[in-house]
Order: sequence, then C-alpha cells, then structure tokens
Amino acid sequence: MRPPGSRPSVTVIGAGFGGIGTAIALRRAGYSDITVLEKGDSVGGVWRDNTYPGAACDVPSSLYSFSFAPNPRWPHRYSRQPEIRDYIEAVAREHGVLDLVRFGVEVATAAYDEDECRWHLTTTTGASLHTDVVVSAVGQLSRPAIPELPGREEFEGPAFHSADWDHDVDLTGKRVAVLGTGASAIQFVPEIAPVAGHVTVFQRSAPYVVPKPDREYTGLHRRAFERAPRSQRAGRLLTWVVTEKFNKALLQDTWMKKAVGLGWRGLLRTQVRDPELRRKLTPDHELGCKRVLFSNAWYPALTRDDVDLVTSPVSRVLPHGVLADDGTEHAADVVIYGTGFAATEFLAPMQVTGAGGADLQERWKSGAHAYLGLCVPDFPNFFVVYGPNTNLGGSSIVGMLEAAAGAVVTLLDRARTAGARSVAVRADVERTFDDEVQRRLRESVWAGCQSWYRGSDGRISTNWPGLVAEYQRRCAALDPADFVLA
Repeated sequence: MRPPGSRPSVTVIGAGFGGIGTAIALRRAGYSDITVLEKGDSVGGVWRDNTYPGAACDVPSSLYSFSFAPNPRWPHRYSRQPEIRDYIEAVAREHGVLDLVRFGVEVATAAYDEDECRWHLTTTTGASLHTDVVVSAVGQLSRPAIPELPGREEFEGPAFHSADWDHDVDLTGKRVAVLGTGASAIQFVPEIAPVAGHVTVFQRSAPYVVPKPDREYTGLHRRAFERAPRSQRAGRLLTWVVTEKFNKALLQDTWMKKAVGLGWRGLLRTQVRDPELRRKLTPDHELGCKRVLFSNAWYPALTRDDVDLVTSPVSRVLPHGVLADDGTEHAADVVIYGTGFAATEFLAPMQVTGAGGADLQERWKSGAHAYLGLCVPDFPNFFVVYGPNTNLGGSSIVGMLEAAAGAVVTLLDRARTAGARSVAVRADVERTFDDEVQRRLRESVWAGCQSWYRGSDGRISTNWPGLVAEYQRRCAALDPADFVLA
C-alpha cells in the first residue's frame, strides 16, 4: 500500500502527443514511477500510423509542437508525417521518457480496486499489472472506421484504410476507387493520381477546401530560429492568435468566417473551370459545420482527365469495382477507404470498470462525457487526455493536451499534499459541466449537419465549444471543492 503523501505510480496508455506530453509533465513535477504502454512498435500515435502518401499536418509547425520544446529545424511551415513522428520521438528522448515506454502492449481491461485504491490492468496477451493512477491518452482518431458496405469482403483486389496504408501495393497504372473526401483523402489523392491509371473518388458530402499557405523553410529561416528563438516564438504567437480567431468563427459569425469563405470560393473558381464539377464540389452545409480542409492540390487533382468524382452514394462493393446508387458500375483494381475514424467511440475496445463496479462504456452508451474531458465520476485516479469534448475545429490540439496534462499533475499533487490516495470529480460538478458544454454546442455551427463530430443520436461528444485559451484557463484553475479526495 502506498504511504500517505508519497508520489503514486502512474501508467499512461498511448505514446502519441498526449501520452508523451503527460509523461513529461509528470516527470518534470517530480513523479518518477511512470510507465507508458504503447500498442505499436514506436512512439507517435496517429503520426506513426498514418503513412499514406502526402500525409501532413494542417496546423503550422510552430504551433503544432510542445510549447516547451520548439523545433527550429522544421523543414516546412506545415510539417509532413515523418517529420512530426521524428519530433515526438526526439522530444521523448530529450526529456527522459522514451525509456519509460513499453512497446507492443495493448490494454484490454482496467478495473479499480476500492480497497487498495489501485488500478488493475490486463493486456490483450493476458498479462497484468497494477498502478495507482491511469491516464488514457489513446486519442480520438486512433481507430479507423470502415463502413459495413454490402459486398465489401467480396472485393478480389487489395483494399485498405488510409490509416493502414499498404505500401506493398503498387498503384502504378491501376484503377483505384477512393471512398471518402475527408482530411486524409484530400492529401493522398493528389499524390496517387499521377501514378494510377485512373482514380474514381466517391464523395458523400463536399468539404470546404481553402488555400494552404505552406512553404519550405530555407537555411536562413532555420538559422534565424536557432540564433534568435524569439522570432520563432513570435511566429507561434501570431499563429495562435489567428487560429483562435478561426475557432471563434466556428462559434459565431465573424470577419474571419467571411474571409475563410472567400478563400474557399476563390480557390474553387480559379482551380475548377468546369461549372458542373464546381457544382459537385460546392458544400451543402454551413462553413465550419464539418471540418474545414486545407489544400492547394485537391481541386486540381479532381480536374484531371484520369480522375472522376462520383456523388451518387455507394450501393455495394463488387468483386472488381464499386456500384453506385444510380446503377453505375465503376471498375477498380484497388479500393482505398478514406472514411475517417470512430471518433465518438472513446477508449473502445478497452473495458474500464470503476468504483462500485461502474462500467465506463455503459456510462457512455448515450455519448461520452467527462469533466474538462478529463475526469469521470466514480473513476478515481483515472484521467482521459484528449477526452470527450476536447477536440478542436481549428487551432492546435497540442495546446489542449498540455493543459490537460497540467491538470492531471495539479490533481495528483493536491491529493498527495492532503495525504489522500485517490481523487475523483464530483458527479454534480461533472453533470453541470456537461450540461453547459452541450448547451453551447447546440448553439454552434456543428449542430447544423451530420459529421464525425456527432454520434448517431446527434450528440456532439468530440468538440470543445470555446477557445483554447478558455480550456487552458479552466484546467489551470481547478476548484478543490469540485473533487473528492479519499
């Protein structure tokens, strides 16, 4: 049994930005008994898994990085997947947490023992371990979603999800069917179109696509960032201000929203000359209701003679192609699913049992919810980083993750100082918070259409209804009266 006042053992699940950032925050606060469990073979999370052609971030690198670990040697303003994965590993190594990661370990169950005030974890291989505190940092975009289309298993060629790209499949000269036009598809379609024989893109809903002001950093840039770090910090601050205004534009009509709309319209008109194709590429929902995408290459890719855009829904998958609802058969040698992730199925398939036998998946069957996306009543010493209602429509999620990690440290420090062995949020506090969040979300642009932000019942369980600054303030000003120490 842990002596009162001692620092607890902490197990972090996931080694992406959230898990590595939390481990670093704990280590910097003096916690030494830290274990990070990672189901993959390296750190990076989504930036390890998503290796599709053209994979890159749509937030500038200066902001899409830890505030305490600036990287003056980013090759581009918007970093590519390999660069971000390498950055996460480098930061983990430099801050002494890379050696804390146990790779190839996937947690199957987590159960709280009230007598011991400890969590008992089992892995998918049947191994078990015990810990005082659990921090789940598995993220919202870690489980690819493939639609259950009729005939999907009957397709005779290669078929894979963009997040599980099969690099052994040579697309040269092949007829490729791409299902989906989300953030991944708009990056990989322009990359594969010049190689493939023909690409057929199936679009369920046209996204808003705006210009991406990317550029390659020169040696002069990198020398300036290294010798005058304030220049990079100034760029980060400016980017943060702009993205916060973009976040605000998703919550109310502002000049920024009008500017983004003009950017989309100008890009579409200048890059797509065919009126019929422009009509197909015009969204039927309000700007911001679904994720706004950034690309300079998406529209030109769709104007190629060897690329077709199909707006009729997919009826079924055939052994050698895809059948649309209008009865047209589209031949294909390869099918690529750019169909996103099961973002609203938080922590699944992990089974989590709290105090009194509380079942987290049962608790969340009508939509996930947690205080600050972080704490759930009846689940002492259990925290979720990048949890319910902490996603952003704009800006960098890293700022949210750092704030959440700081809150974890604050709560554990308070429990230790008080001689308590556990900390949990009060049920009435979490309920009041969720009521506030859902009320604000019902007034947001995200309530106006169906998207991956919402569950099948319409509840928005992914997005934060305010600015990043508000979330940071609330995480930094936790009221002790809102929590129960035991």
